[in-house]
Amino acid sequence: MRPPVLNPLFAALSALPGIGPKLEKLFGHLLVGGDGRPRVVDLLFHLPTGFVDRRNQPKLSEVVPDTVVTVAVTVERHRPPPPNRPRAPYNIDTYDDTNTLMITYFNARRDYLEKLYPEGALRYVSGTATLYDGHLQMLHPDRVVDEAGFATLPLIDPIYPLTEGLHPNQVRKAIDAALDRLPGLPEWQDTAWLKRNDYPSFGDALRVLHRPATPVDIEPGSAAWSRLAYDELLASQLALALLRAHMRTRAGRGSAAEGLLRARIVEALPYALTPSQTRAVADIVADLAQPSRMLRLLQGDVGSGKTVVALLAAAHVIEAGRQAAFMAPTEILARQHFATIAPLAKAAGLRLAILTGRERGRERDDILAALAAGDIDLVVGTHALFQENVAFRDLALAIVDEQHRFGVHQRLALAHKGEAVDLLVLTATPIPRTLVLTYFGDMDISELREKPAGRQKIDTRAVPLDRLAEVIDAVARALDAGRRVYWVCPLVEESESVDLAAAEERYKALQKRFGKTVDLVHGRMRGPDKDRAMERFARGETRLLVATTVIEVGVDVPEASVMVIEHAERFGLAQLHQLRGRIGRGAERSTCILLYKAPLGPTAKARLAVLRETEDGFRIAEEDLKLRGEGDVLGTRQSGEPGFRIARLEFHAKLLGAARDDATLILTRDPKLKSPRGEALRDLLYLFARDEAIRLLDAG
Repeated sequence: MRPPVLNPLFAALSALPGIGPKLEKLFGHLLVGGDGRPRVVDLLFHLPTGFVDRRNQPKLSEVVPDTVVTVAVTVERHRPPPPNRPRAPYNIDTYDDTNTLMITYFNARRDYLEKLYPEGALRYVSGTATLYDGHLQMLHPDRVVDEAGFATLPLIDPIYPLTEGLHPNQVRKAIDAALDRLPGLPEWQDTAWLKRNDYPSFGDALRVLHRPATPVDIEPGSAAWSRLAYDELLASQLALALLRAHMRTRAGRGSAAEGLLRARIVEALPYALTPSQTRAVADIVADLAQPSRMLRLLQGDVGSGKTVVALLAAAHVIEAGRQAAFMAPTEILARQHFATIAPLAKAAGLRLAILTGRERGRERDDILAALAAGDIDLVVGTHALFQENVAFRDLALAIVDEQHRFGVHQRLALAHKGEAVDLLVLTATPIPRTLVLTYFGDMDISELREKPAGRQKIDTRAVPLDRLAEVIDAVARALDAGRRVYWVCPLVEESESVDLAAAEERYKALQKRFGKTVDLVHGRMRGPDKDRAMERFARGETRLLVATTVIEVGVDVPEASVMVIEHAERFGLAQLHQLRGRIGRGAERSTCILLYKAPLGPTAKARLAVLRETEDGFRIAEEDLKLRGEGDVLGTRQSGEPGFRIARLEFHAKLLGAARDDATLILTRDPKLKSPRGEALRDLLYLFARDEAIRLLDAG
C-alpha cells in the first residue's frame, strides 16, 4: 500500500485548479508520453531547461535592441486594426519619461487588450525589445502586470520543455498549484550527509528549482538539483540492492557436475577459449555450485564469444540433471543463437529445442510437453519462453541475451519459472562502468575483453555521400573478387516506414547495377521471409544484402567482409560499433565504409573519429556516454526501460558510488525498512517509481 502522505502527489493532474480534460491530455503527452494519466508528481519532476532573466530593468532610452527587458511604461492609446483589415497588427503606444515603446499583437481580441492595458495606467511589460523603423517595439510580451503583480513577478523565470498546444503560462500556473500541494515528507536522507553537502530538503529543492532566485539555482550542479538527483540515484540503488537481497535470500540449489559435457563442447570448438572466456566459465561454474542464487552479467564485444560461455554454463546444470533456457530479444537473434549452439550441443549429446512465436499448433504442443517432461535439456527462444503456459520439469539456469531490452520485472518472470533459478545475463553492448552500477548493481560482472583468435582488424573509413558513385564502384570490385557485402540503410528517427522507403530505394538502385546478386531484408518482412533472405546471403546465393537496422543484422556470415553504412552520422556510436562487428569474422581483410552527409556537426564528427581510431567496445561505450547521455547508450529510449528523470550522469555520476554504499549500509542495518528512516525510504521508492522493490520486501 502506498503511504497516505504521498496521496496529494499521486493525485491526477485534473485535481489541480484550471486543468480540465483537454489540458490534462496535453500534459499527458508532455509528461508521460500520452498513454497514462499524468500525476502531480510527474509535473513536479518536469524540471526547467533554461530561464528568462527579468532582472534587466532599464529606462526606455537605455534599452539595447534584441535583448529581454522588463520596463515600466504608461499606456497612452490603443490603435486597433481597421475593420476591413483584421489581419493588420494591433498596436498600443506606451512611454516613460525618456522614450516611447510600441507594443504589437497579431490576431488579438480588442476587449482582452483594453482590459490588460487600460489607457493612462502604469504597466510593467517584459519581453524582447527590437527596433522597427527606428522606433522601439515589443511583439507579444511574455508578461504584462500592474504594480501589485510586479511585486511578485519572478525575476528569474524558468523555461520548460513544452508540447504543441500548451502555453508556458499554463505550465507555470500548474506547477505553482502543484507546489502548493506539496506535503511535508519525513526526511529519508542521512542528516550529516545533507549538512556536509549543504543540500536543502526534498520539498525545498523542488521549490528552488521551480522558483529560482538566481540562474545558478537551476543548473544541474546546484545544491537543489543535486539533492534530487541523489534521491533518484539512491532509490535506484536501493531497489537493485533489495532485488539482489530477494534473489540471494531465496535459497539457491547448487548444481554439482564433473564437467564432462563442458569438456566435450570445448573439444568440438574450432578454436581455443580466450583467457577471459576461461575466467568467465570458472566464475560461473563456481556460482552455480553455491547454495545461493547466481546473478551474473557477462558483457563482451560483438564476436567475443559470449554464446559459447553461456552454452558451457548450460552444460554444467544439464550434467547435474536439470534444464536451461536461453532467451533473446528478437526471433532473428534467437535463431542465430540456435544455429551457433546446435552443432556443439549435438557433439555433447544435449537435447536442444527452439521456441518463438513461429512455432505453432502441434509442433508447439510437442515442444511444451517435452519441456514439462524434462525431455529437452536446453531451449532457445524469445520472450515466448515466459508465457504462462510454458512449464519446465526443473529449470536451473535462465540465460537472458541483451538484458537492457528486458525490464527488471521480466528478469524476475523468467527466474520464477523454476525453483531458485540461477540467472546469467549477456550483453554485446559493453556498458560504461557507471551504467553497470546503475542498471546492474544487483549483479556480479564478468567481462570478455579479447576477441577470439583469427579476428582481423577492420579498416574503417569515413566517406562523404557526394562520393557515393566511387563507393558503389568499390563494392563492384569487391563483388567481382567474390566477396560479400552488407549495405545498411539509415535510421530515420526510429520510423520503420521511412527506413523501409530508404532501404527499398537503395535496393532498387543497386539491383539495377548488380542484378540478382542483391537482396533486401527489413523489419516489416515476415519472419520466414527474413530468414530465407538471410540464408540466401549466408549460402552465397546473393552477395550484396541491403538491410535496415530495424532488424538486428545479428547474422554470423564469416564470408561477409565489406560493410557500407549509409548516413552514418544518424547512428549512435554503440550501434555503429555493433553493425561493424558483423564483418571481420573470417579470414579476409574487412572494410567498413561510413557514408556521411557533409558538413558534420561536432558530435557526429567526434563519433566517426572514435570509430576510426578503435575497435575496443569498452572504450567506445565510455565515449558514447560522454556524447549521448545514459538513456541512449542503453537503448532505454527504445525499450521503455525507465531511465532517470532528474539525475543526469554527465553531472551526477560522482554521486552514484555514495548512493550505492548508502543503499548497502541501509539494508545491513534495516533489511526490512522498518525503522523511521526505513519507512521514509519507502516513500522515496514510491516517488521514483521503484516500488516494485517494496513488493519484494513485503513478499518476504
